[in-house]
Amino acid sequence: MVVPVSDQDAAIAFYSEVLGLEKVLDFTYESGERWVEVAPPGQIISLCLVASDAPGVETGIALCSDDVPGDLATFRERGARVDEAPLARGEVVLWAGAPLAGSPPQFRVWDPDGNSVLIVATVP
Repeated sequence: MVVPVSDQDAAIAFYSEVLGLEKVLDFTYESGERWVEVAPPGQIISLCLVASDAPGVETGIALCSDDVPGDLATFRERGARVDEAPLARGEVVLWAGAPLAGSPPQFRVWDPDGNSVLIVATVP
């Protein structure tokens, strides 16, 4: 999954220090382009933080949470822009072309470039 960012170092800091992801790759091609990936600890799916002139998108990326209210509070305490509260059950919000209806519990978080990611409760 590709996330367009204006500053890869700032994005690494946000995705690792705020969201708790780990940097798994960071190298520069011979052409000078830098490739950076972050991932949830222990996972094989990663996000590629790509330098771009056009950041600020609804990424369509959803990350699972075992504690939606706790993560919302933690991310807010760490300085992230987040929804005021988890989306209310039945409240329909269009995001990344899809309707979100608050079930399971979920909220959006925005990185410093305005890219949004959905945090959604893990369904047993």
